[in-house]
Order: sequence, then structure tokens, then C-alpha cells
Amino acid sequence: MISTQRIIYCINKNCDILINPEENAVCASCQTPLIHRYLWAVGSLTAKITLNTKVANRYEVIKEQVWLDSQPGLPPDVPEELPKAVIPYLRLYQERLHLPQVYGFARDVEEGNGDILLLENVPIDETGHIYPTIAQAWQQATAVRQVYWLWQILQLWTPLSELGLTGSLLARDNLRVQGWCVRLLELYQTPAAEKLSLQDLGQCWQPLVASAKTSIAKRLQNIVEQMYETKVDLDAIVTQLNNLLLASAAELPLSIRVAGSTDVGLVMPQNEDTCYPGGFSDLDEPLIPYLSIVCDGIGGHEGGEVASRLAVESVKLQIRALLAEVAAQSQFVSPELLQEQLEISLRVVNNLISARNNEQKRQGRERMATTIVMSVQIPQRIETISGRQANNSHELYLINVGDSRAYWITADYCQLLTVDDDVTTREVRFAKSLYRKALLRPDATALTQALGTRDAESLRVRVQRFIVEEDGILLLCSDGLSDNDWVEQSWQDYAKPVLTGEVTVEDAVRNWINLANEKNGRDNISVVLTYYRVYPEYLAPVTPTPPVEIVEAEIQQPEEQEDLQEQEQPISLVESSQTLPDLHLDLDVSDEPVRTPEIPPTLIEKPRLRKRLLMLGGVLALLAGGTSLGLFAWWQINSQGFEGLCRQLPSRVQQVCPNKK
Repeated sequence: MISTQRIIYCINKNCDILINPEENAVCASCQTPLIHRYLWAVGSLTAKITLNTKVANRYEVIKEQVWLDSQPGLPPDVPEELPKAVIPYLRLYQERLHLPQVYGFARDVEEGNGDILLLENVPIDETGHIYPTIAQAWQQATAVRQVYWLWQILQLWTPLSELGLTGSLLARDNLRVQGWCVRLLELYQTPAAEKLSLQDLGQCWQPLVASAKTSIAKRLQNIVEQMYETKVDLDAIVTQLNNLLLASAAELPLSIRVAGSTDVGLVMPQNEDTCYPGGFSDLDEPLIPYLSIVCDGIGGHEGGEVASRLAVESVKLQIRALLAEVAAQSQFVSPELLQEQLEISLRVVNNLISARNNEQKRQGRERMATTIVMSVQIPQRIETISGRQANNSHELYLINVGDSRAYWITADYCQLLTVDDDVTTREVRFAKSLYRKALLRPDATALTQALGTRDAESLRVRVQRFIVEEDGILLLCSDGLSDNDWVEQSWQDYAKPVLTGEVTVEDAVRNWINLANEKNGRDNISVVLTYYRVYPEYLAPVTPTPPVEIVEAEIQQPEEQEDLQEQEQPISLVESSQTLPDLHLDLDVSDEPVRTPEIPPTLIEKPRLRKRLLMLGGVLALLAGGTSLGLFAWWQINSQGFEGLCRQLPSRVQQVCPNKK
């Protein structure tokens, strides 16, 4: 069927007039934001469908393989038994920042009587245009961005190779870029007889490397030549590419401004959220602007707010020690070591809250917990590609558990960086359901992960690493703002004024909170906004935190756990600020064993680094037992009283107590 005018139906079922022209941003009748959902149609059958055709009385063919869902409020067609072709997409859901996801199927299309797979979260902009290929954008990219694109491809090599999908990274038209981010149009299954290797990837990169920026071309060529070797070492390639990436990024200055605040909302009787920074009183702390945290507490009065405060204060203590130790090193600290330390930090926090629950004999719905999303900018010293010493390597680490979110926003796009730990995600990740179908479950938004519900061995922490190489805003928020996709719908109105200098970060935080109260309002709201600038004009580099003396201690490593996927049992928590009161916490146990990682050998000169980085976790682990956890909680609530206690401790232990105000 050939359509004469493209239309979109309003998703508001109570709207009097549902039909709207495609160019409308909001419904002409009820002012509800319209959803322009452009999909990627997979397969050769799509070539037989002419432009402007309406498929299945729903999908408008905008261009070859690009379809617009004119009725986005309706669930897509999904078969009862999932085809094998969609399973890899589901298994790789955690990589949704780079990979598309299955939307549904167009059934019995035209005379072909076949089904067409439709993908969402594809590299298509809000007007239906496909983002450029790497080759198309290569010449205009900066040196650091060229290396960053190749580094991301290399990071995707292992997870895709495990599922036989590495051919997806070799098809040039399949690799698209949205600013800094590499994104794939679809996944290609590599034939079993065709075994692809890093040599194939090196051949694919050769034309790009030949036209790379002069400052990086020689080192990139050397890396590609190593990829041609018979016994290529993937880890060595990753390390060299990472070193070049950081040296390129360090050429840019870096300016950081941060602000945060939390609000009780319009309905909740108390605020169970905690954020850092949380007000003007925090702005003189040495952790500013390196650390940002949002925690959304669960467990009601004297539960949720205690858990979120415990999490924020203990994380601050551990990150203060980590940054100081990194600043004291004479050599670069590897990403693997930093990621492991950040993961261990959250496991320590988890056990503190869990031990508090056990001490108070809290069971089931009475147990307190908290979500967390946090970012840590690591200001390491590094030699740039021009040979000078820089004070910041531009590394940004993002860690999350639960459904508090992080967004990266520039003048051109808004990218969701985190994946919610909820029932919907669990069903997709275990290949039990497509995302849109799982959303229809009554418990779709119930959490499957939170700090404090169980011992750390059951916790699945996600740590991501980014390089700050463009001007942008990192927005951390609780679901009081992110619910109903209000960040995605309103980012241009609230973030662009910050990027143009019309609004301060402090005012932007207040504006986001006001929006959340206006549009959602049923929950507590926390917003932390960090504005990164890398343009050379008018900027001064960020310098690292000065070192402090640290007491040495070890964290006992938990033993490897068995696969618990089949043993997971739902646990409900009442009065959660995460969801409405009738929703529950459905704990997810990963399909892989979860363990606290051991620290691998590194290039760092000081052999005591492992002890010193872990010492704070060891002290907090000691606090997690018996009545001493109560003393730790006392510090969160009555800092002056706790400082009095600290003065009575041995001098070496006193050094890990918080600084006096």
C-alpha cells in the first residue's frame, strides 16, 4: 500500500485526535510528545519493497531498510518462539550503547509471505537519516577521535567473537558513528567454515590508518603491522592502542564544572535519595569535580535514606584514597586495575549495607538497599603524543547498579550510557523475551540488582570506561527524573543552554528537578550534572589530587560462586522510592559466576600498590561486622560523635577517618 502522507499516532490513548503529521514534535490535540521511532529492516526481502509503502498497515518505508513505526504506542508483532537469529542480539543487550536491539517482526510481508526482522536502537537520527560510516567521517575527525573509534571496535571484538559475529566489525557500511560513539546497524553471523582473526581486522583498518592524522599515523601503522603477525597478542594490541588513545586525549585541556541536588518530590513523605555533590557545602571538598554519585534508597523511613547515605559516604572515603594513590604513582595505572578497584569498592559498600540488614534482623521486604550510579574522572599524569607532560589522561569511569541512570549530552545528541538492572533487562539478557514484550510484564520495572540486598558475591557490577574528548554534559539522575523518558524528550531544552553558556550548571540542576516534579512528581529526585569542556580556548588543565598517607590493609577475596541462574528467588521490598509501592525487588543472579576480582600484575613500580588501594576496603570490611557497623552508620548520621571515637583509635587507624570539617 502506497501512503500519500506520513503520519504518526499519538501514544496517549485518551487523546481525542490521535493522528498527526510526521513533522509534528507533539500531538496537535493533547500536546503529548510524539515518538518518532525509526527502525532498521533486515534482509534481502526489504529491497523489493518500494519507498513510501506502508507495511503491515503500520510501518512507513522512508528509504531502503529504514522504516518509521507510525503506531509506536502498540506492541510490535513477536512470535511465540524466538528465532535463533535474534538470540545474539539479546545476549549482547549490555552492549546496547554500540549494538542494535530487536524490536519485532513485520509478518507475511507482500507476496513474499515472509517475516522481516526489525531492529531498534539503531544509528539513525531523529529525522530518519542514517549516521555516517567511519570512512565517511574519518577525514573530519580529530586524531584522538580516530584512535577512539578503533579502540571501541577492538573492545567489541571479544564479545562478538564469542558468538561468531566478528564479521559485523569488518563490513564498512555496517560501522556507523554518532559523534565519539561507534554503532552497528546489524549483526552478521560468521559462517562456521570462515574463521576471522585480528589479521582480517587489521586489513579492514589499513585504508583508515593510511589516511590517519599525521600525529598518530606512524604508531597506528605499527599496531596494524603487529595484527598481521601469525601469533598476535590481543592484550598487547589493546594496550598499545590504549596508550596512543590517552596520549592523544591528553593533548587537549580539560575543564570540569559540577553541581548536584536532591528533592523529596511532590508525593513521597521523606527523601530516600542521596547524591554527591549535594549542595554548595560540598564544593570545597577535594573530590570535587572528580566524583559524582546518585543513590536512590529502598526500604522506607530509616531504611532507604540510611542505605543511600551509607553508600555515598563510604564510596567517597574509598575514592579519596584511590585518587590519592593514583596521584602518587610514577607510572600509569592500567584501566583493568582501576576498573577492578572500583568494582571492589561497590562490593564493600554492598556488604556494609547487607551486614546492617543482618544486624537488625531485616528480612525480605524489610531489608534496606540502594541503587547507585557514579562517575569517577581519573586525573592521571601522562606523556602526550607531542612529548610534553600532561596532568590528566581524560579517563572517565562509570559504575552503576540498579536503575539510576547516566546520560552523555552534547549539542547534537543525548546518549543513555547505562542499562537498568530490572526484570525487563533480565528477561532480554537471558534470551527469554524481546525487550518490548518484556515491558508489558506487571513487574517489568522491578529491580533485579541493588546494593545491600545480598552478599557481594551475588552482585553484578557494571564498570564502563570512556574518554572525554568533546564538550558535553554527564547527567546522573534517579528514576524520579528518567521515568517516562523525560530526559530523552527534553534534553535539548535543558542541556543546550548550559553548553552555550546561557545557564549555569547549578541552575540547570534546579531546572531538571523542576521538570521532574512537573512531569513525574511521584518520587524523590536526584540530579548531578558535570560539564566537561575540552576546547583549547580559555581553559586550564585539571590537576591531580595531592597524595595522602594511607593505612595498608587487605580485603579478603570471596571464593568463586556457582551459577545461580536457576536458583534466583524474588525478594520484595516495601516503600521503595524506585517504584510504586506495589512493585518489588526481583533479585537477578547473573548467568555467569560473580567473584571479586583478583588484582593482576601491572606495570606500576611500587609493589605495595595492591595493598594500598585495597586498604580502605579492608577497614570498611572490618566495620561491617557486628556492632562496629553501627559505629560506621553513626559516622554517617553524627560525624562529630564519630570523630570523637576516631581520636581514641590507634594513630595509624585514625588516618582513614574522615577529615574534620
